[in-house]
Amino acid sequence: LPLMYGRIKIRTVSCLDKLSTCLCAADQKWDSIRRIPYSTPGRWVQVLDLSELADTVDSRLVYTVDLLLTNLFPLVPFLTKLCLTPAVPLSRRVLSSLTNRDGNSNLRSLGGICYDVSFHSPVATGDDPFVRLLQRCYNLERLEIIGRGFDSDFESLPDALFQEPASTVKLFLPKLHSLTILSMPTSSLLVSLLDTRLPRLRALSITPYDDIPYPASCTSRFLDVHGQSIFTLSFFTPKSWPTLLHPSPSTLFHTCPNLRHLSLEYPLPELALPDSTLPTLPLQIVSIPRPDMRFWRVLERLLPYLPSLKAVRIRDVRWLDPGMSNRAQETGVQGELRSWRRRLGRRGIRVLDADWQD
Repeated sequence: LPLMYGRIKIRTVSCLDKLSTCLCAADQKWDSIRRIPYSTPGRWVQVLDLSELADTVDSRLVYTVDLLLTNLFPLVPFLTKLCLTPAVPLSRRVLSSLTNRDGNSNLRSLGGICYDVSFHSPVATGDDPFVRLLQRCYNLERLEIIGRGFDSDFESLPDALFQEPASTVKLFLPKLHSLTILSMPTSSLLVSLLDTRLPRLRALSITPYDDIPYPASCTSRFLDVHGQSIFTLSFFTPKSWPTLLHPSPSTLFHTCPNLRHLSLEYPLPELALPDSTLPTLPLQIVSIPRPDMRFWRVLERLLPYLPSLKAVRIRDVRWLDPGMSNRAQETGVQGELRSWRRRLGRRGIRVLDADWQD
């Protein structure tokens, strides 16, 4: 029985309702005389995955999900991995339930969190419910938070977003090694992370906003502060309508000199070399969306300083089936791919497609 409840994946609201009802009923029957203070089967749950719930949730069910999660979180004290869905925003009530429950020190992975811009505080980062949550989750190793980006109409945004909080709270996240922050140019949480030591941070996925100055955007400042320890850096803009693409910083090799894997987003930056006379960079893999002649000139200029480069990945394109005609394989994007493969092959560098095939 404990194995059956150890890893739970919820795909529908009705299943979430049944789980919440089961755990609440069991908890009401539990008494304080027992040797273990937490009820079963709630204390057996270690992994709770709600990432596929978005497919079955409409606006009428958001409140129901909110209420079910509020009741559920205090009953799973030994949870180590929680995967939510950004399609379901969390209210302050749910966040309070998650923050104030027992066992947050057991949480190792927290993903799919939707950050609402209304949680940002211009006064003190400690007023942000997400900051208060992370203060309790000091053993986190993986964290994924997804915001809602910027609309094209900046005048509609609250003035508080363009002010640096007067008081900041430092978090304690010594084990955090993988961090994903998407569509979040600024927030009280980001400001707190700027003031927090992240000694084990190795992998970062982030949406670039290099054209927006601090404090309206904290992403480039985040790389300035924490870039030294990062090995894997991925720039990614979630697809929406309309999709607003912002530039990435051109000084990545200055702020992140130890990169092994760099994944870039449109518009591709004019990467600049560090200030040292003969820089040798440890980069091994570069990923771009599609072959781009402008970026080819940038890459060609950098190649003498990238002795460890092993592969260039074109992540939005796949190689054509070998059975296709030579004409089909030499035209359009496929022709550009083959041209890149010939040029880079002379240097022993592989060209990989979306499936990591060459």
